[in-house]
Amino acid sequence: MSDLLLKKQEGAILELSLNRPKQYNSFNRPMALALIAALEEAAADQTVRVIVLTAQGKGFCAGQDLNEVTDPNNGINFEAILEEHYNPIIRLIRQTEKPIIAALQGVAAGAGANIALACDFVVCSEKASFTQAFSKIGLVPDSGGSYILPRLVGWQRANAMLMLSEKFTAQEALELGMIYKVVAAEELSSTTQQLAERLANMPGQALGWTKRLLNASITNTLEEQLDLESDLQIKAGYSADFKEGVAAFLEKRTPKFN
Repeated sequence: MSDLLLKKQEGAILELSLNRPKQYNSFNRPMALALIAALEEAAADQTVRVIVLTAQGKGFCAGQDLNEVTDPNNGINFEAILEEHYNPIIRLIRQTEKPIIAALQGVAAGAGANIALACDFVVCSEKASFTQAFSKIGLVPDSGGSYILPRLVGWQRANAMLMLSEKFTAQEALELGMIYKVVAAEELSSTTQQLAERLANMPGQALGWTKRLLNASITNTLEEQLDLESDLQIKAGYSADFKEGVAAFLEKRTPKFN
């Protein structure tokens, strides 16, 4: 694994940490490709039940490293950045049927903000903040921002965030429904760990299918969604996890899901 992305697994929990702290973890090509490879590996690894995405230093992610874009010698253009970096990352986050937690200790800007918001849970330090940033330099939203934000906060607020590129504190993001939880800076690690452990001890197949249902609900009709719910619920009803959950309930003990 590249030293630009730190990887640590404890039990069923895999932590991936962006590691360009001097650049506020802005993405360059090696770090983006390292994250894609790590997410692909985690999706296929049966020992991984929960993924935590975090970062080193003061900032979570400042989006794209603009030095890479403007360097005439590196050959990285917007087409490559979007089609080979950010779009695959967003697809992997949403299509991986395992809970993914983003833990933000500082600013998340541009693509960094949208990668965090694509995760299933976003836990923020009180020092964290968000800004779309694109319009300030003549760009449009990417990394799913124009898709995710309206569904999180509504059309008007999404317009304001994307067009004005104003900064939002973690507390404001919580009140707008953008994120799951805000905690004191010194509690971010422990709170994230507790959430990850809780999810790791839950029935992973059911959580993955729940994520599939939520993804499908964005484009499905009601009838299509009811059909998908029925299909997945029938499968869940025949699963070993369901049998264990019912047995544990009747026996008044903690279930052990595999």
